[in-house]
Amino acid sequence: MTPDDYCQQKAAASGSSFYYSFLFLPAERRRAITALYAFCREVDDVADEVKEVDVARTKLAWWRTEVANLFAGHPQHPVTLALAPHVARFGLDAGRMNEIIDGMEMDLVHHRYADFAALERYCHRVAGVVGQLSASIFGYRNRATLEYAEALGIAFQLTNIIRDVGEDARRDRVYLPADELARFGLGAEDIVARRDGSAFRGVMAVQAERALAYYDRAYTRLPPEDRASQRAGLVMAAIYRALLDEIRRDEFAVLDQRISLTPLRKLWIAWTTWIRG
Repeated sequence: MTPDDYCQQKAAASGSSFYYSFLFLPAERRRAITALYAFCREVDDVADEVKEVDVARTKLAWWRTEVANLFAGHPQHPVTLALAPHVARFGLDAGRMNEIIDGMEMDLVHHRYADFAALERYCHRVAGVVGQLSASIFGYRNRATLEYAEALGIAFQLTNIIRDVGEDARRDRVYLPADELARFGLGAEDIVARRDGSAFRGVMAVQAERALAYYDRAYTRLPPEDRASQRAGLVMAAIYRALLDEIRRDEFAVLDQRISLTPLRKLWIAWTTWIRG
């Protein structure tokens, strides 16, 4: 198995909506974004699947070393080997890749967020930075496109948080701001206990409105001259907004199930969005 094959398998196995947006890219950019996605999956799996915090920290420290190896020209892991040909071509940087690892380290110790300012810092690290790296791979002429990519990445993460409330609660993780829960008479313990009701749906509606605002912010910050090159990001946005709409139609029934779109629907949205440009 080549490094590119490894990353392709990692991306396809995840079933992520992101995978569908990669299908229409030119080959080199597709290989680069697939390798970046595989890197994100590798470090995210450490945060999600390794139960011992010290072991998880050690594994993430290994990945920091491997990022340094990548930029020093001697990567060892299939993911960094796959990324290596694209570092200079697409302007990838170690600082942003290490910020992603910073976000995963937050997951090891921060299972509650006092307010949105704290949550936004986490979203920036695990998603906003990924958006910026992705925009570099897709290509841009106007640096304002990085602001679009940051906002879009955060919109995706907020959508993930809404979709995964129940799944995260089972891991004793609550990504809903404590001050907003309190406004509806709820606490983190209510989310962990997966207590449904009008108060829960009220706080979730607030989260959805915020996510929609970030999508709108992203769209308004995308310079017209970069719209064509950033079509893959727009495909992701169309799929994720459709998912968010589905969750809203189901009245945020996310505590005991994971709402998702079918692969065929994702592919249809991806194709139609790409054609529209």
